[in-house]
Amino acid sequence: MRNEESTARRRLGIRMGAALGAAVVVAVIQPPALAAPDGGSWTTETVAPGVRMRAGVLRSADAKPVWTVTVQAPGSAPLGDRSWADATAGRLREAGFEPRVERVVWPAYADTPHGTMGWRVRVGSYATTGEAQGTREKVAAAGFTAVAEWTGYDGQRPADRESVHVAVIDPARFTGTVAATHDLSVADRETTSSVAAKRHSLVAVNGGFFVTADADGVQGTMAGISAYDGELESMAAGSRAALILADGGRHARIADLTSTVTARAGSSTYAVQGINRVPGKVRNCGRPGATPTELPRQDLTCSEADVLVKFTPRFRAELPTGPGTQVVLDADGRVVSTGPRGGTVPAGGSVLQGIGAASDWLTAHARRGERIALEEVVRDTSGRRVRLDSDDSIVSAAPTLVKDGRIAVDAATEGTLDPKNLSFGYAWSNVRQPRTMAGLDKKGRLILATVDGRQPGVSEGFTLEEAARFMRSQGAVQALNLDGGGSTAMAVNGKLANITSDATGERAVGDTVQVLP
Repeated sequence: MRNEESTARRRLGIRMGAALGAAVVVAVIQPPALAAPDGGSWTTETVAPGVRMRAGVLRSADAKPVWTVTVQAPGSAPLGDRSWADATAGRLREAGFEPRVERVVWPAYADTPHGTMGWRVRVGSYATTGEAQGTREKVAAAGFTAVAEWTGYDGQRPADRESVHVAVIDPARFTGTVAATHDLSVADRETTSSVAAKRHSLVAVNGGFFVTADADGVQGTMAGISAYDGELESMAAGSRAALILADGGRHARIADLTSTVTARAGSSTYAVQGINRVPGKVRNCGRPGATPTELPRQDLTCSEADVLVKFTPRFRAELPTGPGTQVVLDADGRVVSTGPRGGTVPAGGSVLQGIGAASDWLTAHARRGERIALEEVVRDTSGRRVRLDSDDSIVSAAPTLVKDGRIAVDAATEGTLDPKNLSFGYAWSNVRQPRTMAGLDKKGRLILATVDGRQPGVSEGFTLEEAARFMRSQGAVQALNLDGGGSTAMAVNGKLANITSDATGERAVGDTVQVLP
């Protein structure tokens, strides 16, 4: 690690360039090596036989983060091209400022371009946010759109502090179970630590992406594939990374998963495109018929005109209402009633809701007392079917971080950024954020990790590339990114262990991963 760090230091250079006939400082910004651990700040604890916890702070002696003012590029993009940067720097100098132009290169993603990502223009270096805001106001008064930023969040410079927590669960020695859970209802949100306390968990982390606003669906429902106690409770948003916890976590693996569900009434079939979500709304997109895209797209809610959605007994909330048709099924899949949408899912039964053409199909084929069979199939990208038993669970997010022992961040493929539109996903992927990660080492041990972030001088977080490098440094040969930001949380023995980033405290989330004694 020290050799990697010194190499990165040599690669991080400052050179002088010319723009519009005057000298402009041009910083060549490239991704740094992972910070070295501060040996004095690490703690290790055996929580139970086969469950080990490590906590510490990664530091870099080279890091000297400051507050600065960044000028916004055209179209709200974080970066612009070189001609824009030079022209903007020239205008800033004419207005009496001393700008600097920084060249930013692409991180080591598996599916994006290499070389220059773009250019940004900055003014000043300050010890406090107040000083930076004062300059920002002056820059704004001169006709520029600008923001005050902490350079410690830049993925291209070393971070001064990154607070990490790592749990390693060895299935060869651990006699408990590891499972994903949405607790009692998939339509609720609850903090990771509160679920852990109720279940007397040894270790717990937050899980996958979920709906956070009423405008996007029912809060708490998952925005990607999930399964608990062997039951599929939401469908995949395209082909995205998932942690499969088979046999109570004794056999875990990571793979990109897809899901299909087919409803059959007599000889007629119709594709179900959602489980436990509002018909017509699909968070993170990734479903056939979704607009504006059928591809996964992080934090975007797509729409659908014709869709059939299944609701399970774990959807313990009022069912969505609106145009369309609803069919209530008993435990054997036989039609109990048909009618308008609304009400609740009966105990032990299920509900189908259809809008558009799916509504017409239900009206034509759902007959009281007759059976509608549902076939659910989950597959990985190799075509291998994932069969779910009662002690299996799935939690998913995006993107893949490590594959076959190598860094393999497929951020564009899994929809967390768009190489052709840097205004989409740049901060989510390329700026340091709190993150939760899961991985497996070559011995089959499960690694659950968090890094705190958005806390200048305390912990800045990881970029996706840094998350991948960190997981590999912990021995992961397979790893994925789980939900992060304000959702990132780790509980040990039922108590919150990390410092979450939301000002209001620990965030209530969708599903979680619980290590149970």
